[in-house]
Amino acid sequence: MEQLKAKARKAGLWNLFLPGVSGISVLEYAYMAEEMGRSPIASEVFNCSAPDTGNMEVLHMYGNEEQKKTWLEPLLNAKIRSCFGMTEPQVASSDATNMECTMKRVGNEYVINGRKWWSSGAGDPRCKLIILMTRAGDMKSRHSSHSMIIVPMETPGITKIRPLSVYGSEDPPHGHLELKFENVRVPASNLILGEGRGFEIAQGRLGPGRIHHCMRLIGLAERSLGLLCDRAFQRKAFKKRLIEMVRKRQLFCKKHL
Repeated sequence: MEQLKAKARKAGLWNLFLPGVSGISVLEYAYMAEEMGRSPIASEVFNCSAPDTGNMEVLHMYGNEEQKKTWLEPLLNAKIRSCFGMTEPQVASSDATNMECTMKRVGNEYVINGRKWWSSGAGDPRCKLIILMTRAGDMKSRHSSHSMIIVPMETPGITKIRPLSVYGSEDPPHGHLELKFENVRVPASNLILGEGRGFEIAQGRLGPGRIHHCMRLIGLAERSLGLLCDRAFQRKAFKKRLIEMVRKRQLFCKKHL
């Protein structure tokens, strides 16, 4: 993997997802994401893996100079990995205003308490930070009562409870973890943009991310359909290749649509 990364970087095929760095538009990158989706390793080769892409976008657009130097630069150089904490086990997090994880200002620090799960990448030994969405801000306003903060993964009080499985796989070592934050103290300077700006940041992060994910899945679907068609040309039943059966051809066409 590291050899492939070195080749990609030497060829200038690096951090393609970030227009401000690569010079490639979101639309142009969408087609590249589709091609990357055909391979399970391609995104990492070009340093375009989620959730790092979204976190790098957040730091690039909203981080201060100290945050960029400390966290963004190592991510852009693929020296570290990261994860993102938003979904929670106790509430329906599809409505993000339900989130209960809190952080309170105590002097020059914030103290964080709560739980997150489906934090993709948290199990990777290279993961050094989590961008965490918590309740902090104007509690009277539904969409100004959340904030985002950078939490180093080695901070005392963070417990990795368990990896969660997807279709029976725990996806090691990357993982999708349930995390507990118990009196986790981080510097106030780790706050991104300001208190109550969490939803603003989230929309900036999720906009491009939705496109990236969708295009990668389209690429994977196209590859899967191609394999299906290859098999239909080779496999025989009832003295016919599957591709010669009208019903099968109709099914393949519908799957492509």
